[in-house]
Amino acid sequence: MSNPADTQARGFRLTLRIVQIVCFTFLAYLVIGMQLAVLPPFVHEDLGFSAVIAGLVISTQYVATLLSRGFAGRTSDTSGPKRAAWIGLQACAASGLLMIVAALLRAWPLASLGAMLLARLALGMGESCVATGCIMWGIGRVGTEHTAKVISWNGIATYGALAVGAPLGVVLVSLGGFVMIGLSAVALMLLAWVLAWRRPPVRVEAGERLPMHRVFSSVAPYGMGLALGSVGFGVIATFITLYYASQGWVGAAPTLSAFGVCFVGVRLLLGWSIAHFGGYRVALVSLLVEAAGLFVLATASHVGVAMLGASLCGIGFSLVFPALGVVAVERVSVSNRGAALAAYSVFIDVALGVTGPLGGWIASGGRYGPMFATAAALSLGAALLTGTLYLGYGKSR
Repeated sequence: MSNPADTQARGFRLTLRIVQIVCFTFLAYLVIGMQLAVLPPFVHEDLGFSAVIAGLVISTQYVATLLSRGFAGRTSDTSGPKRAAWIGLQACAASGLLMIVAALLRAWPLASLGAMLLARLALGMGESCVATGCIMWGIGRVGTEHTAKVISWNGIATYGALAVGAPLGVVLVSLGGFVMIGLSAVALMLLAWVLAWRRPPVRVEAGERLPMHRVFSSVAPYGMGLALGSVGFGVIATFITLYYASQGWVGAAPTLSAFGVCFVGVRLLLGWSIAHFGGYRVALVSLLVEAAGLFVLATASHVGVAMLGASLCGIGFSLVFPALGVVAVERVSVSNRGAALAAYSVFIDVALGVTGPLGGWIASGGRYGPMFATAAALSLGAALLTGTLYLGYGKSR
């Protein structure tokens, strides 16, 4: 009979080994989070471009992430996940340098916008390589039986960084102007390089490498559910600042933080539920909660109600990625799971890439309520798809 103290100690050591890797995800997403609350106003108000262009600048990152997912997955499978993560950290540093250039070119709006788009492209590549590399690096250190735990902790690092990064970005801009966003990104990536250099790599899994189209088709149904459920996060991340401004409210950055805190809280408190109840059931409940939060945002009459809606979205969206991701990567062999994770993640990239310009079009003229209502309807569609997959596959497992 195992000693409870020994079991607790083993659990702590396991978590520590995961955290030692996903800390690089935290640092990379801190760079991303610092831009969320300050980039749309900089593009829209300082440079004088429309809300659609502001949304396009945000979505450029997700397009780059989409285009580099295959590279990130195959690099993890063939050269090792540490190599993929290292490349991602370098790309994030390059993005910071380009943001410095964009800030210095503020007097020339088109030139500044061009540098900013290049920065977002570099950041998108960095995101895909760091996210995929760190998850596979963590799984390699603790074993495939802990896949859900690694994905959950990587998500905690992701959205914890977004929660911290949004208000931090506002503070940095108030202290030293927009150039501080780029300078801070470069400093954070230098720290990440020092830490990553000391972490051991993991062995590359031997086995047949499936063509990417076969990997993609295996995870596509789960990825579609992820895509539909990710639109809510996309519209909150991209437009919450402009939404608050249109209503004359203050507190957009704290609302992003509330989303992140709820997201992280659910991962910490309920992450075990995926192994206990199964990915399908957890994803179904999560998507319904997210849809409810988006409907609250769509009909909010004051800032407190809006913050409640964003918090419900954080609670609901928290376990969607790992819950569907666990059942998705199990559809392929271990030697192809980096590619499977990358292919699965493509769907959230597509969703977030479309969300910016489409959401900006729906919200043109200040119509943010219909935008959030549309996202809620898509979350309900994701719940319906997840239920269908459960009836088709989940009950036979």
